Amino acid sequence: MNALPDYQVFAIRYAYVDRLRRDNFIDSHDAHDLPMPMDYFVWLIRKDDQIFLVDTGFNQSAADARGRQLLRCPVRALEALGLTPADINEVIITHMHYDHAGNVDLLPNARFHLQESEMRFATGRYMLYRPLRQSFNVEDVVNLVRGVHQQRVVFHDGDVQLAPGIELVHIGGHTLGLQAVRVHTARGWVVLASDASHYYANMEEDSPFPVVLDVGAMLDGYRKLRALASSSDHIVPGHDPRVREIYPFHGDPMDDIVALHLPPKAE
Repeated sequence: MNALPDYQVFAIRYAYVDRLRRDNFIDSHDAHDLPMPMDYFVWLIRKDDQIFLVDTGFNQSAADARGRQLLRCPVRALEALGLTPADINEVIITHMHYDHAGNVDLLPNARFHLQESEMRFATGRYMLYRPLRQSFNVEDVVNLVRGVHQQRVVFHDGDVQLAPGIELVHIGGHTLGLQAVRVHTARGWVVLASDASHYYANMEEDSPFPVVLDVGAMLDGYRKLRALASSSDHIVPGHDPRVREIYPFHGDPMDDIVALHLPPKAE
């Protein structure tokens, strides 16, 4: 039996916003308005000439509209890893919220891997309701619909092996078609949770982030993430600033890229 390939996995921080702890939990009982900022990431999976970008972030227009601090274009930030936008052929969209599915127009050669249920969610009747549509940017949704007509979207229905050592895992909860990404590395199976868990504490406290379609599915998702990862140290939440504290920087720390395929730093 052939051994699975060991991929490199990088988290690239491209934006942040200041928040309070009480804003990040659906049932927060914290009596203090403690700061709990949010980081925004895209992720890159790489081995030799196999390259997968996970999510595409947002642009300056979205940052201005939503009061976020954009540090760098998440697509242009790939230059720090020796890549240009034209080098990206495979993109995994974990879900279609504005901070995960913008900038697709900057990737001329890419095709986009998406759960079919996510497209149905983002274009269907649930978008009649403001609490469910407010995290979507209609132009980003239209760009991906356009990609469907250009035959640049690959739809998936549930869990699938995208390549040896790379698996898409349907979680739901946060959105109808949210998918996590399971990647085999030299240190074991790393799971990019994306917004299946925004922060480590959401999982640890069984308290989901307040933007959620199905609370039960999100809570079930925490258990699924744990079952898929080699250990709790192999689960990477989607927005937690602790990720940059736990993992070693790759290259210049000013580039805000950390290596998830390397063991966490000793605390």
